Amino acid sequence: MDNLNKPELFFPYVYTTIKPTIDMNRRSFIEKSSLSSAALFSAFSIPTFSQDRKLKIGLIGCGWYGMVITNAALKVGGVEVIGVCDVDSEHLKASADELEKSQGSRPKEFKAYQDLLDQKGLEAVFIGTPPHWHALQFIAACEKGLDIYCEKPLAYDVKEGMAMIHAAEKAGNIVQIGFQRRQSLAFRKAKELIEAGKAGKIHQIGAQINYNPVLSDHTKQAPPASLDWEQWCGPAPKLEYSPSIGHKAWRLERAYGNGHLVDWGIHNIDITRKIMGFGMPSKFQSFGGLNELAGKITTPDTLNATMFFDDCPVVWQHRLWGTGDLNTQFNNGVFFYGNDATIFAADSKVVIMPNGKGKEQEVLDIPTELMQENHLADFLNAVKAKNKTLISCTVEDAFQSTATVQLAMIAYYTGTEVKWDFNSKKILDNADASNLLARQYRGDYKRPV
Repeated sequence: MDNLNKPELFFPYVYTTIKPTIDMNRRSFIEKSSLSSAALFSAFSIPTFSQDRKLKIGLIGCGWYGMVITNAALKVGGVEVIGVCDVDSEHLKASADELEKSQGSRPKEFKAYQDLLDQKGLEAVFIGTPPHWHALQFIAACEKGLDIYCEKPLAYDVKEGMAMIHAAEKAGNIVQIGFQRRQSLAFRKAKELIEAGKAGKIHQIGAQINYNPVLSDHTKQAPPASLDWEQWCGPAPKLEYSPSIGHKAWRLERAYGNGHLVDWGIHNIDITRKIMGFGMPSKFQSFGGLNELAGKITTPDTLNATMFFDDCPVVWQHRLWGTGDLNTQFNNGVFFYGNDATIFAADSKVVIMPNGKGKEQEVLDIPTELMQENHLADFLNAVKAKNKTLISCTVEDAFQSTATVQLAMIAYYTGTEVKWDFNSKKILDNADASNLLARQYRGDYKRPV
């Protein structure tokens, strides 16, 4: 157990510097490998939808990322956004203006998501709000029988996620959660290589996203006149407003985003689960702190979290300061440590480092330019065909990735080892950690069960 406090033992390759060399033969190999990967996964390319009937879509949360997923859906085609909802009147007007130009019709504007869900003709909704709102909006859409594309993480806390699974099972609707890196051809190539035995037996996995965030103003002040801060906070604690916890910047605030691992790192944990066929870990140990950003954010700027899956440990690390990794090309990605080779995978690249003195690494550049669009296409295909098998990230699967990072953060907040029983969906023998599976809702908001 002492070794768990020595992250370098779990990241043996991270602490060395690599100078890639690629000759012409290697470059030819890369190009052929990239093309074969693209051909292998050609079934995931964007379809051409019939334009004679467009799905009627409503968007809840039409700020930055809500419009990212909506514009991706419009690029896929076969949809019309008939309603938009936001508690910021500037977001509402700007999104309606943009959609009117791009699709030729202006969506109706709503402040309350309940009113949007009552809109006549609505068939599906996109949820692009911060995660502390996901559960209530998702469950309300399920109760209306609507199909749902919801951004990650699935929920703010573990028990919300469980309630969302129950609501979707009861509704029988089609649900896709926004883990779009499942569309990456590079990560799929890594899975292919690992399954073919290229790395040998995978004994350890390391995942990381190190970067230096650009923080907004953290001084307390009145919210913008266009923003209903009371409604924005909703069931979460109502903190005194500052730009550093509002639009786009809430991700490193514990009350709203729960930090870097839950917000961004979850992508690399999810794709690790997908590549390895993992369920959920049975045990978690985390340590870290606020070394550089104390007083500016409320979640760790430095974190090491070990997630004990049955087959091998996955160790997450991040540093939101300094240079991150010794070799900065590896700041964002996943290391699969095998006895024959280490494979590093990122959104658009795979690096294979064979075991043995004098062995050269292989670098495969495999870009995927349409991850977001392909992920939306999966959802739209499934809705039009009424076929759940076309979904690439179900609510049940998204729960496992989301709960994994949430439990890792619970281990950090409590400073304890957290043991998780997946069958009972309970933390074992740890009352302090169990109390963090569900936070109390504010005011008159009622927690879903």
